[in-house]
Formats: sequence, C-alpha cells, structure tokens
Amino acid sequence: MDRVFFGLGAVLGGIGVAVGAFGAHGLRSRIGPEMLAVFETGVRYHLVHALALLAVGWAASRWPSPAVAAAGWFFVAGVFLFSGSLYALALTGVRALGLVTPVGGGALIAGWIALVWAAWRA
Repeated sequence: MDRVFFGLGAVLGGIGVAVGAFGAHGLRSRIGPEMLAVFETGVRYHLVHALALLAVGWAASRWPSPAVAAAGWFFVAGVFLFSGSLYALALTGVRALGLVTPVGGGALIAGWIALVWAAWRA
C-alpha cells in the first residue's frame, strides 16, 4: 500500500501543477475573477492533498493498518470530489456542481481523522 499511495500522491501532484498552470495561463482571460478564485481554491486543495498522499505512503510503510489505507482512499476521493467539482464549476458556471464540493470536503476531513487515528493506534 505504501507504494500505491506514494505513487498516487506523485501523480496527483504532477496533475495539480499542470491544472494550476492551465488556470494561471489559460483561464485568466477566459473566466471572471470569481470563478478563477474558485478554480484556484480547487488547485490549492488538490496540491495539499497530493502531498498528504505522500505522507500516507510513508505512514503505510511505518504503520500499516486499515486506518492508513482509509486515509489514503479518503484523500483520493476528496481530491476528485472537492477539487474536481470546483474545477467543473469554474469552467462551466453550473452552480449545481457546487453541491458535490462539501462531500469532497468531508472526505478530505475524514482522511485527516483516519491518519490521526492510525498514528494514535500505532
């Protein structure tokens, strides 16, 4: 599991940099400042949780447990749901997509709780 989460963190980190560059260079003149800020929030959480996945990979090698694995999968789901919904909202303007964002945020929070639990129980 350690290599899976470390690899996912590295892949999501690379994608996050590419998406951030797209937002900074490709969207600035195409969408308004409010939607650009939404997009940038998605990028910020995306990159932070890519790094969190690297930490999960390390934790999985040190304290292998179901809680560590749960943290990793919560982070993966959270990035896709939270950041993905913000990217889609910013690019399409469809406000209903924002309804998915809190679910993704909940997954990110659950990932941090699971990581704390894994460390506590180790």
